[in-house]
Amino acid sequence: MREINKRLLTSILLLIIFFISINISFVLIFSLIIAHYLIVCEAYNILKKLIKSKKILFFFTFIGIIYFSQLIINIGYITLSNDIDSKILLSFIITVCVLSDIGGYIFGKLFKGKKITKISPNKTYSGMIGAYILSIVFSLIIFRNFILFDKIIFMSIMISTLSQIGDLIISYLKRKAKIKDTGNILPGHGGLLDRFDGLIFAIPLSLLFMKYI
Repeated sequence: MREINKRLLTSILLLIIFFISINISFVLIFSLIIAHYLIVCEAYNILKKLIKSKKILFFFTFIGIIYFSQLIINIGYITLSNDIDSKILLSFIITVCVLSDIGGYIFGKLFKGKKITKISPNKTYSGMIGAYILSIVFSLIIFRNFILFDKIIFMSIMISTLSQIGDLIISYLKRKAKIKDTGNILPGHGGLLDRFDGLIFAIPLSLLFMKYI
């Protein structure tokens, strides 16, 4: 199966799991526990290649566990709560991040073009534009009955930007650690951290920002 097909199918499957989790609590809890464990393990595998001191490695690992824990807890709390607005916002953030990743990959492969940075040689300006286009267009279709038109456009651009920055940061760390993927659990993506690199930055920052606008 071509890489792009694997990537698309995996992204769609992850979105389906998320939307099922909204209505089935045990699926959500199980998925979050597994995701937390795998992401922490993958992050640790990167850190131990970059940090030689055991004390510093322990410190950053501890910080990482705390950060990922609060992220997972917030996702679980919002999803299990009766706060419809927060559920819609979280669904919107996750959807934009997934669409941004798909758009960046498809447009980057189709149009190629100039590289954005040496940090990640696969990231191109065409991919960046594609990430914005796909996230805005499909968000307008999916969330038009829940969020105002202009707010969807603004939020899509903001979230997609945060997602792409997160992607670049993890790409930089992988490059320094001299590894291609953080794992191999997700066909077409690699590890869970490869897939959720944008989400781990976009979710907390977007939720915090949206409280004040």
